[in-house]
Amino acid sequence: MGPLMIDVQGTQLSGEDKELLKHPLVGGIILFSRNYESPQQVSQLTQAIRQAAGQPLLIAVDHEGGRVQRFRDQFTAIPAMYDLWRSSGESLATSQQYAYACGYVMAIEVIAVGIDISFAPVLDINNISEVIGNRAFHHEPTAVADIAKYFIKGMHDAGMKATGKHFPGHGSVKEDSHVALPIDKRERSTIFQHDMLPFKQLIADGNLDAIMPAHVIYPDVDKDAVGFSRYWLHEVLRKSLGFNGVVFSDDLTMAGAHYIGGYVERAEAAQQAGCDMLLVCNSRSASIEIIDNANLNIDPLSQTRLAKLIATQQHQWTKMTTNQNWQQYVEVVNRVHELTQK
Repeated sequence: MGPLMIDVQGTQLSGEDKELLKHPLVGGIILFSRNYESPQQVSQLTQAIRQAAGQPLLIAVDHEGGRVQRFRDQFTAIPAMYDLWRSSGESLATSQQYAYACGYVMAIEVIAVGIDISFAPVLDINNISEVIGNRAFHHEPTAVADIAKYFIKGMHDAGMKATGKHFPGHGSVKEDSHVALPIDKRERSTIFQHDMLPFKQLIADGNLDAIMPAHVIYPDVDKDAVGFSRYWLHEVLRKSLGFNGVVFSDDLTMAGAHYIGGYVERAEAAQQAGCDMLLVCNSRSASIEIIDNANLNIDPLSQTRLAKLIATQQHQWTKMTTNQNWQQYVEVVNRVHELTQK
């Protein structure tokens, strides 16, 4: 697999899409709401993507639940993760049961339309960040880890690998990295002992298959945002925490990446820092510019890591209603929605 994850433009492949999919640097596709009309249509689209690529390819989507769920019609509505805690009567054990059901249902439905991974779960803390907010499981780091591990178990049991984001934690800085470059000026010890705790705990337990770093600068740790920092990705994540899974960059077209330079400079800097796969979303011109001009490597170690993220089970949408596990956990998910409305 090549190191680039790009997008496609519509509900069917264009000629330009097919041409880009064959490029050796392209190893992944991320889908958005504009790519979706129905389960049947998106299943045909993912099949067409793999056929056009003619090589191993990772297909992904952001389908966390709450306000970040790309496919709606005919898919189960997954609650925002903080609603699991709210609807449980603030019971950790009940929150964990709800989390498992949500992780399982989300994963099995996404896999059933030909997609390998959803970029989930969010391991940030529900603190002052509006862009995170109720996407987080809890406002305390130990509870984030304790609930998220059950969401991950549900994903794993359905056959999907888990991607923790946004390392080492985006919840304690107010700015939204989609539109600005957040700078978290707190002390290193606070970041490491508080915000980073869910990542540290879940890595130690062997639960995380991939990590997505934050487009945030923590100046008391390093001058660069995490996804462009060799210190963060090699010294902290790989060496100190012992993480050996995939590192995805966050979207290189986001405002939080602009300070590095143009698209080519961002892609090169992210790979040199230690990202295995580079996301370039919602800008066809940026994808082409990087493919044509960036000095990127196709690294064998990254390829080995990425291959492990391919979905390990096959599910068919047309047979979903006969799946007793799916039926059971959809009932749980729907109950969470009902409790949240009260």
